[in-house]
Amino acid sequence: MINDTITLGEISFVTKLAGFEHTKYIQHNATHEVNDVPLVIGKNVKDGKVRYVFDWYIPIEISDALPRSVLDKQCLVIPYVGSKLGELAVFRNDFKCHLGSNVAKVELLDDTLDIHYLYYYLSSKYGQLQLFKGKQGSAQPNITMTSIRETVVVKFEKSIQKQIAKVLSDLDAKIEVNNKINQELEAMAKTLYDYWFVQFDFPDANGKPYKSSGGKMVFNEVLKREIPEGWDVKELEFCADFKNGKGMKKNLLDDNGEFPVFGSNGIVGKTDKFLFDKPVIAIGRVGANYGEVHYSIDSCWITDNAVTSQPKKNEYLWWLLLALKGINYSKIAGGSAQPLITQGKLKALNFAIPSSDLFQNFHQIINPIYIKINNVLKQNQKLSELRDWLLPMLMNGQVRIAHSHADGNLGEVEQELGMVAEGNESYKTK
Repeated sequence: MINDTITLGEISFVTKLAGFEHTKYIQHNATHEVNDVPLVIGKNVKDGKVRYVFDWYIPIEISDALPRSVLDKQCLVIPYVGSKLGELAVFRNDFKCHLGSNVAKVELLDDTLDIHYLYYYLSSKYGQLQLFKGKQGSAQPNITMTSIRETVVVKFEKSIQKQIAKVLSDLDAKIEVNNKINQELEAMAKTLYDYWFVQFDFPDANGKPYKSSGGKMVFNEVLKREIPEGWDVKELEFCADFKNGKGMKKNLLDDNGEFPVFGSNGIVGKTDKFLFDKPVIAIGRVGANYGEVHYSIDSCWITDNAVTSQPKKNEYLWWLLLALKGINYSKIAGGSAQPLITQGKLKALNFAIPSSDLFQNFHQIINPIYIKINNVLKQNQKLSELRDWLLPMLMNGQVRIAHSHADGNLGEVEQELGMVAEGNESYKTK
C-alpha cells in the first residue's frame, strides 16, 4: 500500500513573506480596509482551517508587487515560529489573501499528493516529527523553509490518500457540526438570560414580559439603573463561593485519565485525580486568557491559573455561568505586568437579584439545554480520540480502509468505519 517517500520540496513550492518585504512593503501600507487583500497571520490558523477574521489588509497593488507570497491557490499554510508552531490549515482559496509574518505556504506543484491527505499526514505524530526535524531556538522556537522543504512525506497511491483523508475529514466534519449545534444552544441560553435578567422582561404573573408590559421599575443607586420593584441588589458572593484552583503536578497528568483538567483556556489535559465533584465554573485569572469562562458539570480538576466559582444553590448554576460570561473583565483586572483577576473583585460585583422563584424557573428551562451541550461535548471528545487513534494507524499502514466502505458517509459516530486492522478484527465505534 505504501509506494514511496518524497520530500515536500520535491513536490511543492514552499515560501514565506521575507523580512525585508514586510519592512519595505507591508509594515507601512497595512490597513483595516476590508476591500483590500487580507493578511493571513498565525492567529488565523486554527483547527485545520483559515479563520476569515482578519486584523490587517494590504492594498491590491502591494500584494501584486509580491507575487511569491500571494495566496491565490489551494495550499497549506503553516505558522513557522512562536506559539502556533506546527499548526497548519488548508487554505481553500475562497478569495485572494496574502501571507503575513511568520506563516509559510506549501503549494503543490502537481497532483502527486492530495492536499487533504497531506494536511492529515503533517498533523500526525510521525508527520510532526518530520516537520520538526529542523526545529531551532528555545525562547522562540522556529522551523526554517529549508527544514519544511526537507520534510519527508509517506506517499500512498492517490486513491488510498483520498480514502484516508475522507475517513478523517468525515470525523472532523461531525465535530464541526456538533460545535455549531452547541453554539446555537448557548446562544439560546444567553438570549433568555438577557431577556429575563438584563432587559427585565421575565414572565410576570400573567405570563407577559414584565418591563414591556408596564411592570413597575425603581432606580437603584448601586447599579445606577432601574430594576424591577421588589428586586434586591447583592454582591456575587451571596450566590456563589469562590476560591483559586490548585496547581497540577506533571506526573499527575495522564492522557488516559478519567477526569478533565481545566486551565484558564479550557481543558488542558486529563488526570485520575479530581478537585471538584459538583458543577464548577473556572474563570481565567491571569495572563492572555484572563476572563475566559469555562465550566464542568462532571468531576474535574482546575489549575491555579483560574479562579473557581460554585453556586450556593443548584438553581443559581446557569444564571451564575451566564452572569460571569457577561462581565467586562478589563474593568476589574488588576496587576501591572499582566492582567490579574482576584476572588475579591469577583465576590464584590453587584447584581440585581429577584425575590421570587425566578431563578428556579430559569434553571428548569436552561438546564436541559446545558445537559444537551455537555452530551455533545462528550461525543466530540470521543470523536477526537477516535480520529487521533486512527491518524497514525492509517499513516503507517497498521489500519487499512475496506474497499467496500471507501465511498461511504462516515459522519455518524455509530456507523461502522470500514476499518480493518492488519491481522485484527474490524474496528467499530461504540
